[in-house]
Amino acid sequence: MSLLEDKRRAVIVGGARTPFAKAFSELMELDTIALGVAASSALLRKYDLAPKEIDAVVWSGVVLPPLSVNIGREIVLDLGLPTSIEAHTVTRACASGLQAITTAVSAIERGDADVIIAGGSDSTSNAPIAFPSKLTRTLAPVALSGKATPQDVLGVLAQLTPLSEFLPRQPRVAERTTGEVMGESAERMAQRNEISRQAQDDFALRSHKRAARAIATGRFDDEVSKVETPKGYVHVDTLVRADTSIDKLGKLKPVFAKHGTITAGNASPLTDGAAAVLIMSEGKARALGYKPLAAFRSWAYNAVDPADQLLMGPALAVPNALAKAKLELSNIDVIDMHEAFAAQVLSVLKMLGSQAFARERLGRSTAVGEVDPDKLNLFGGSIAIGHPFAATGARMVTTMANELARSDKQTALLGICAAGGLGAAAVLERV
Repeated sequence: MSLLEDKRRAVIVGGARTPFAKAFSELMELDTIALGVAASSALLRKYDLAPKEIDAVVWSGVVLPPLSVNIGREIVLDLGLPTSIEAHTVTRACASGLQAITTAVSAIERGDADVIIAGGSDSTSNAPIAFPSKLTRTLAPVALSGKATPQDVLGVLAQLTPLSEFLPRQPRVAERTTGEVMGESAERMAQRNEISRQAQDDFALRSHKRAARAIATGRFDDEVSKVETPKGYVHVDTLVRADTSIDKLGKLKPVFAKHGTITAGNASPLTDGAAAVLIMSEGKARALGYKPLAAFRSWAYNAVDPADQLLMGPALAVPNALAKAKLELSNIDVIDMHEAFAAQVLSVLKMLGSQAFARERLGRSTAVGEVDPDKLNLFGGSIAIGHPFAATGARMVTTMANELARSDKQTALLGICAAGGLGAAAVLERV
């Protein structure tokens, strides 16, 4: 039974996304805004929604374009939607997509809107290259003065020594407070929780096999919309490897530590893509003739010290979301856990099943519970499908809402880890 039973309950009408592709490959020439436009346009076509019905767009991004950070508003304008549609952009690292959606749900259930498009996009291929601040401080006074002479320019150029201090730096997904890249944090997590290389490769193999089966059986056909690029159309996710094997995964070398366990095969790849979700008040959805798929029963956001176990956030957020929903883990029919790294997911699962962890970190006497592998990531996850940072949450919500509507399952649980020591979780219920 829903915790919110009136017409103001926000419901998921459906979702649409672009194919996900490896960075610097098929979708390279589409930036974050273009990808968001592609996903949102596909959503509008799919549900034949009149633009006048849209109240707002809540979008998310992680790698934000420097000159157009409000991606949501740019999507409205690029699609030629009514300029009266307000829009804003949120960011919460890898949980950004879920944040956009729960922000939209809150607005609808508060009565601020009836129809909102929410989602996220990221183009790692078009990530801005950062120049050292020393270069900016040296060049800007002359470049922006409007009165610079050739002698002034030559004088500034003479200051650019040694040149190594002024060259652009390779982007690193590193914690500002620790300097540690996420893969290094995941390596520490694997060691601390005794997650073996074999267990990680086994998990990665299952992710690819399940995702490949989902594609082959048409499970994603209702979610993925083809995208046109200057070089032609991209129709399906291009990262899934149906032919991978334990032998192939086992031959890959560790990436983040000489004797480590994390490889390119058991970690999510840098990815381009976008996903959009159509959310309405239940009354509005039914008045417009739509059949809702699911609704949010609860959600939770938590955080830990990034110097601790950076990616353990779901182990805290999941029990929080379950408590808010007045449910136990055993009540959940299907679980979708973001796969940043196989080591991260396996560590979180171990924490949820640990009584010691429950006592020390959750203040409860019993473990949250063991996760049934037959309920977990039924259609693969980010390791196989890919992880455009801000799009993943919307992808997961769409897949789980569709699964609840198509099956006899009643509840779904989502868990997402994110940079900064953040964790997110949500409980969906069938409508």
